[in-house]
Amino acid sequence: QVQLVESGGGLVQAGGSLRLSCAASGRTDTIARMGWFRQAPGKERAFVAAISRSGSVTDYADSVKGRFTMSRDNAKNTVYLQMNSLIPEDTAVYYCVADPRSMATPEYWGQGTQVTVSS
Repeated sequence: QVQLVESGGGLVQAGGSLRLSCAASGRTDTIARMGWFRQAPGKERAFVAAISRSGSVTDYADSVKGRFTMSRDNAKNTVYLQMNSLIPEDTAVYYCVADPRSMATPEYWGQGTQVTVSS
């Protein structure tokens, strides 16, 4: 089993920045990829970003490319999502995810952290 705990959400004005963190514990040796999904009010959960085990490969949703950057610190079993130039449409609950293989259907999910961007 793997446990994921997110932190860093909050309220920010449009154009501002936030950094989310996600600490993994448990059988972290089984994790290949980690990532972030988000769920806005009235919408389905959507992929945001993912990163490979080594940190050398990242993938982003088109809606956040150029604004969000994902990174990881394997020594701390922690991943980060740096979010810049935030817009109200980024308002959502952000979930950290992890999986032994891919981000198609992540096996492990955190409890979520709220990000609210005011206009």
